[in-house]
Amino acid sequence: MRTLTEQPTTRFAPPAEATAPAPPEARGLARDAVRLLVATRDGITHARFHDLAGHLRPGDLVVVNTSGTEARELDAVASGGGPVVVHLASRLDDGSWVVEVRTAPHAEQAVLDARPGDRFLAGSVAVTLVRPYPGAASSPTGTGNRLWRARVSGPVAERLASHGRPIAYGYLDRAYPLSVYQTVFGIRPGSAEMPSAGRPFTDALVTALVTRGVAIAPITLHTGVSSQEAGEAPQPEWFEVPAATARLVDTTRKAGGRVVAVGTTVTRALESAVDGSHLVARSGWTERVVTPHDPPVVVTGLVTGWHDPQASHLLLVEAVAGPALTQRAYDAATAGGYRWHEFGDAALYLP
Repeated sequence: MRTLTEQPTTRFAPPAEATAPAPPEARGLARDAVRLLVATRDGITHARFHDLAGHLRPGDLVVVNTSGTEARELDAVASGGGPVVVHLASRLDDGSWVVEVRTAPHAEQAVLDARPGDRFLAGSVAVTLVRPYPGAASSPTGTGNRLWRARVSGPVAERLASHGRPIAYGYLDRAYPLSVYQTVFGIRPGSAEMPSAGRPFTDALVTALVTRGVAIAPITLHTGVSSQEAGEAPQPEWFEVPAATARLVDTTRKAGGRVVAVGTTVTRALESAVDGSHLVARSGWTERVVTPHDPPVVVTGLVTGWHDPQASHLLLVEAVAGPALTQRAYDAATAGGYRWHEFGDAALYLP
């Protein structure tokens, strides 16, 4: 398992009730009515997500992720043991899977004492651990391995269709259907977890952006699982940057517009397609990790949610926004009671 030597400098303690326990629609809010904290060199502004267009300029470019979320969580039973939850993170090119085994019934913790050859049964689907993924290094805590390359046999597609759930980690007030984990841009199924920065967008907001003269361009990055431990790098993920998007990014930059990535997924995909100082069409598996020591080349603005302390995603935010602006944003968010995680509030960084 790849670890990071670089750590975020942003320090904060999220309030005890910071996690959004349900989608905004279940909390009496419209999808685009979650809060939006806008962080610029001029200061911090508190708004709602439907105000996004008013904080961008004609000539800016917003890049979105077209990956759709799949049901990748299954209840299973360990061979010779008790119940577990299995997350099917990514299907690899050779037909094997990247999987994570977590405690039942709500997947609160990773099972770190698994071994090669361990077998888990989800109905007629068998998951057999082969070796740690992506390499043989142990968890950053030194207590075991979290992600595994596994052989998955049996009718996995049928089992996921009939018994699969969206991946969740126990902090929601109840289980929610797969439909609430989709964004308006998610037309290419393939993500294990929702590219959540795009969730607050609506058709009306897209219209408002285009009417203002803000362009929108697509990439695809199919997410793995995001339950990294402190110091753990994100796993390799499959992405595609189309030629038309690459041209539009370069045109926007030459004209002085800002390239605003919607989420860490979009940032990772775009920065994985940089060739020198330009963006090119590219697809495949990326291990790119954007950090202050390996900063972005083309992304100059970011729409994202709120990340846990020491998460690699927070390093990406610091790389785009700068550590000082990131710290000011998190200070304001914690003081202002912003909501964390996939159904929570958002931030717009325009450094």
